[in-house]
This record gives sequence, C-alpha cells and structure tokens, in this order.
Amino acid sequence: MRGWWQELAGLVLPVDCAGCGAARVLVCADCGASLSGAVAGLVRPSPRPEGLPVVRAAAAYEGAVRAVLLAHKERGALPLAGVLGGALAAAVLAGGTGPGRGELALVPVPSARRQVRARGHDPARRIALAAAGRLRRAGVPARVAPVLGLRRAVADQAGLGARQRRENLAGALEVRRDGARLTGGARIVLVDDVVTTGATLAEAARAVRAAGLAAPAEGPGAVLRAAVVAAPADSFARAPGAAAR
Repeated sequence: MRGWWQELAGLVLPVDCAGCGAARVLVCADCGASLSGAVAGLVRPSPRPEGLPVVRAAAAYEGAVRAVLLAHKERGALPLAGVLGGALAAAVLAGGTGPGRGELALVPVPSARRQVRARGHDPARRIALAAAGRLRRAGVPARVAPVLGLRRAVADQAGLGARQRRENLAGALEVRRDGARLTGGARIVLVDDVVTTGATLAEAARAVRAAGLAAPAEGPGAVLRAAVVAAPADSFARAPGAAAR
C-alpha cells in the first residue's frame, strides 16, 4: 500500500526537480540530459573484482544523477523510474545490442527483503521494468527476469570497503528454480542502479554462471554483460565527457 500511495502522490501533486530542485517539474531538461545516456560507456572499478562481467554505465554518479537515484531509491520518488529506466536502457544499448539481435533478459540484482520493506519498493527491479519497456519501444525485444535471490543474510554495504563488500557478498546470491525457464532463449544482461566496487555484480555473475544460464543462450565463449544507470566518474574507461565531445 505504501508504494501505491507514493506513486499516486507523485503523479498528482506538484513536485520539484529531483536533480536540482527546479520548481514544478519531476526532472528538468538539464538534469534529464545528464541521464540521457549520451555519455554511456565502459566502466572498470579498481581494483576489479574477480568474475566481474563487462559493465557499461549511462552516467557518472555525481551531482544531479546521484540526487535523482537517491530520490528514487531512498525517498520513494517512484515516478523517477521512467527517466532512470531510459538511462539504463541506454547503457544496455551501449553494449552493442540492437534490433534484430535476439531477445534480452534483464536480470536485476535483488535487494534484501528488509530493504524492500523499508523502502516500499525494489529500486533495481522497478528501473529494469522501465528499461525493458524503453528497449521494446526501440525495437529491441526485452523482458525482466528476476531470477536472483539472496540465499543468506548480508550486512548493509554502506560504509564497507571493496574487500569487505566482496567478503560480505561471497556466495550470497543464487538463481531460483525457475531461472532457466525465465531466461530461456535470451541473452542475459545483469542490471543494477549503481556500480561502485563491482562486488555485487561480480557475485550476481558468479551465481548466473554457476547455474549454467549465461553460456547456453549466448553461445560458446560469450561474455556475460551488465548495465547500470551510474558509476563513479573515475571508473569509466574514458572520461564521460570525452564521449560527448
């Protein structure tokens, strides 16, 4: 019920831009441009965790982008999923996926149940659903396959360093029993809202590979891929602004 009321309120009540505070607009033109995916590119966290898939991000995690993501994730601004889903779709497309190349299965990294209850929604899954819609409208068959789940409790990642995050998440994820059915015949792309150290996506990739889901659909030697809305600016293979120039 909490999520339903938040979404209704976001649709009918005046709001200010989640990125900069501009009056009476959900996301202003300038902040929307920062989430357009125009600078989407490859990101490489350092140190790179073992097993991390190829990751592309739509924007640098700073300024308005950070503010919009936090408003959606922590403050329940649910209508922001649309613009964030557009950014995630741009990151997916930056990986070379386009019309005519088969169906995609977007596999969101799951949140802990206690976090979903506290927030009233699952941010990564909601953004993934919006991204799948954007991809389909662009002529790219896509569906969301929520096949990952936590097999044990994990600590809050906030405040943990790269090694602590890896230790916290090691072996924590697993593919549910219906994973093969939900991803069958599609190319898997792991998705999340933000990547920092890469520990979460590396663990998600381990679980997908352990379940044998990655290779059969994509062919021998295929590289598992991931896409996120944002990543730290210094983790991009080249400065985000360079792509725009």
